[in-house]
Amino acid sequence: MFGKSKKKNKAEADSPKDEGKAKKPDTKKKAKEAEVDDESKVKRSDQIKISIGVLLLAFVIIMVVSFISYFFTWKSDQSLSNYGFFEALFNSDIQVENKAGKLGAIIANFFIRDTFGIASFVIVAMLVAISLRLLRIRKVRILPFIIKSAVIMLWVSIALASIFKDNLFMLGGKHGYFLFNGMCNMVGGIGAYSIIIVLALLIVVFCFENSVVGIKKILERISAFRIKDIKDKLGEDEETSANPQNPTEPVKPIDPILPIENTNEQVGEDVTDEQPVVVEDEETSNTIELEHDGIDKPRKKEVSNDLDLEINTGAEEQNVDAPVDDMIVDVEDEALQNSDDAEVSLDITKPEEEPQASPEDWNNLPDYDPTKDLEFYKFPTADLLPDIQPKDKLSDEEMNRQLNANKDRIVQTLSDYGIAISKISATVGPTVTLYEIVPAPGVRISKIKNLEDDIALSLSALGIRIIAPIPGKGTIGIEVPNPKPETVSMRSVISSKKFQESKYDLPVALGKTITNETYVFNLAKTPHLLVAGATGQGKSVGINAIIASLLYKKHPSQLKFVLVDPKMVELSIYKAIEKHYLAKLPGDNPAIITDVSKVTEAMNSLCILMDERYELLTKAGCRNINEYNEKFIKRKLNPEKGHYYMFYIVVVIDEFADIIVQEGRQVETPISRLAAKARAIGIHLIVATQRPSTNVITGVIKANFPSRIAFKVTNYIDSKTILDQTGANQLIGRGDLLISYGGEITRVQCAFIDTPEVQSLVDFISAQQGYPCVYELPEVKGEGGEDGMGSGATLDPNNRDPLFDEAARLICESQQGSTSMLQRKFSIGYNRAGKIIDQLEAAGIVGPYEGSKARQVNYDITSLERYLEVLHGNN
Repeated sequence: MFGKSKKKNKAEADSPKDEGKAKKPDTKKKAKEAEVDDESKVKRSDQIKISIGVLLLAFVIIMVVSFISYFFTWKSDQSLSNYGFFEALFNSDIQVENKAGKLGAIIANFFIRDTFGIASFVIVAMLVAISLRLLRIRKVRILPFIIKSAVIMLWVSIALASIFKDNLFMLGGKHGYFLFNGMCNMVGGIGAYSIIIVLALLIVVFCFENSVVGIKKILERISAFRIKDIKDKLGEDEETSANPQNPTEPVKPIDPILPIENTNEQVGEDVTDEQPVVVEDEETSNTIELEHDGIDKPRKKEVSNDLDLEINTGAEEQNVDAPVDDMIVDVEDEALQNSDDAEVSLDITKPEEEPQASPEDWNNLPDYDPTKDLEFYKFPTADLLPDIQPKDKLSDEEMNRQLNANKDRIVQTLSDYGIAISKISATVGPTVTLYEIVPAPGVRISKIKNLEDDIALSLSALGIRIIAPIPGKGTIGIEVPNPKPETVSMRSVISSKKFQESKYDLPVALGKTITNETYVFNLAKTPHLLVAGATGQGKSVGINAIIASLLYKKHPSQLKFVLVDPKMVELSIYKAIEKHYLAKLPGDNPAIITDVSKVTEAMNSLCILMDERYELLTKAGCRNINEYNEKFIKRKLNPEKGHYYMFYIVVVIDEFADIIVQEGRQVETPISRLAAKARAIGIHLIVATQRPSTNVITGVIKANFPSRIAFKVTNYIDSKTILDQTGANQLIGRGDLLISYGGEITRVQCAFIDTPEVQSLVDFISAQQGYPCVYELPEVKGEGGEDGMGSGATLDPNNRDPLFDEAARLICESQQGSTSMLQRKFSIGYNRAGKIIDQLEAAGIVGPYEGSKARQVNYDITSLERYLEVLHGNN
């Protein structure tokens, strides 16, 4: 019992200690549990932030894709504004073109159109900053960044609305337009623009903290550079010559502002007795410094190293470290050795920019620049052309209603004939709207093409054109004229980025396509162009647009025009630039050919020039004009061997039908030769006619003119004559055209350029310095028409052509005395064929030249043989 009580007392005695020991583990456990709870909360918070950041980035991607896609699909998706949010989002019948789907189209339409315009991209930047902060990728002060971004976004919206206030695209959004119109109503237009400029300055000052300091530093650097430049330009050489007593002291420039320091002070070294002699050349005003062995005996300076020369050019001074090869120093050593006071003879020659090199050194010259002939020539600017604004333009709501109504009519008409379609979309152009439909599986395309008149009737349209299928797409196109067509100004296509950045050899901005893109093609790759259409449908305007495009891009040294205008009034406006851009027949002939009898001579002259250029290409070992000019620019071809820079020649014939009626095949033959061969040497033809019949546009012409432009014609036969297919008869006129280029046919609304606009362009060019005279084409012997040979030629029996007898037999067999026939049959050049005709005329075998009529043949084949025997026997 005593033992148990002792144990019990001992346990009671130890109980306080045990309690104290038991409490300590419980506190630590609770602390650990609290830490675990805090860590879990932190992890949960981090997970939420990361999730939100990732979701924000995903939403940013959707916004960016939808915004960018909206620039290209906003016209097709305009119908979404007619529906509510949930109806547009969940209605399966509504289709959109936006790459981000319906949600993206709704978001882009809300932000860009209904709120802040293009400035809505700032919201994307805000969301990116927030997501980067949540993802802990970069620490960003969110609140100041959001405030600054919001201010910038509001200002950009108003600024864009003030600049593009009449733009259908709503670049500033409705917010910008509302505020800008409010400011204009309150303080007027000038006041509104002033407020916008002041707000821009305030934003720069308060939102960009370092902007003021940076601008101040830039101004200080500019002023420092200007002071240094003034010091460098003033008096360095003058002080050198003015202080001959201090030869070892470094030369100090004279500062016109500060007092002149004493130049006899020692700077780093003691003054010695030796000093350089400074000699100045009277003609070049150049100075050279010579070293001395003594005070009176100058000696020639060592020229093993580069000479440090100070050249005084009069207006400014610059230090030139020129090698010995660049500066020629000629000192008469004998005179220096024999006399203490001998004169020093120096010949200092400064290298010229373009030295006159001998033929052996021609390859060492810098690249040839053809524009140096008229180096002060300035290209015309787009400001010379007026910016034509569309009149009576449909509003957005009216346009949407019109598009939706036409879509419903097309769908209904097709469904009436049992044709189901799965999709339809619209693209609005300046004059026509293209509706693209995707037929349901199993529908034959021919069924839709046969419904052309029915669709036109349902739409009450002037005429529609069905493209089935559209090349490169799995859709069928229906072109419907707009109720109020827009005029495409020449200024809009000239100032377009596509034309300004074009690198084509002969770029032509023709107009705009159905998708409102500027249509630019390369005339050098055409290589020749046939333009046809009915009277008054825009041919002359199209030709003026082509000529104006070339005038905007090519220097007078790079391009010449040969203009043929039988109407005498269409191209006469270009006479003022004859010394810049035109080429003419030699003599007193006018620069613009209006006499039809001179057309054949001009074409034959171009054939002579073509043959000459081909000979130069053969000598140079080149295949085309680009390779040849590249060699000539690199000085690989010597002008003393007959080579010269080849410019492009564009021949424009305004009315080909009149020429064919009067000249017939005599003019068709040289034109065919040019069309077949002249592309390689830079001669390109543009032939226009208002009578696209088969006797005018013959098979020979069509074969050599693969690129063609068709304005509206009266019937489908003329359309097939021009394009080899129908379609031109369904155009709406007033510049609406189809162009076949590169195997594809594109519908283009030709840019409108009126006579006053052409006149202002011509006046701008003619006011500048031109060449002394108009460029003359090669002379055609005898100045006769097709043959180019006059009557009265004499026959030299000792200089008779070897083909004389064969040519005489050919002419007597065919009873046609023609130079072109000899060229084709014997594959000879124009000059040789003309000489043979001269010899046959002198021998009495053919008669004299009679203009457009063929030469008379005086013998048949039987009598010719007897005559040739007599002729050879006499010789």
